[in-house]
Amino acid sequence: MKKVLRNIGVFIVYFLLTSVMLSTTAHAYLDPALTSYIIQIVAGVFIAAGVAVGIFWKRIRMFFRNKKMKRLEKSLTRKAEKNGR
Repeated sequence: MKKVLRNIGVFIVYFLLTSVMLSTTAHAYLDPALTSYIIQIVAGVFIAAGVAVGIFWKRIRMFFRNKKMKRLEKSLTRKAEKNGR
């Protein structure tokens, strides 16, 4: 399943890159309001990322804490085995 998703992702990237490289020049007018739209999009992405981190903060913290505890347990086990012999 992961291989299929990876292949689809690679296809999408190559398709987008090819379409950008083969596109012709567009003589278009960029409205000054475009800047405010871009700022709103960027702000929305940051706010959404902040909300997602806020919602899952406890899980994120426990994930890293568990990794740290497992590493500490392994090192203590190794020390105990080394001293016990």
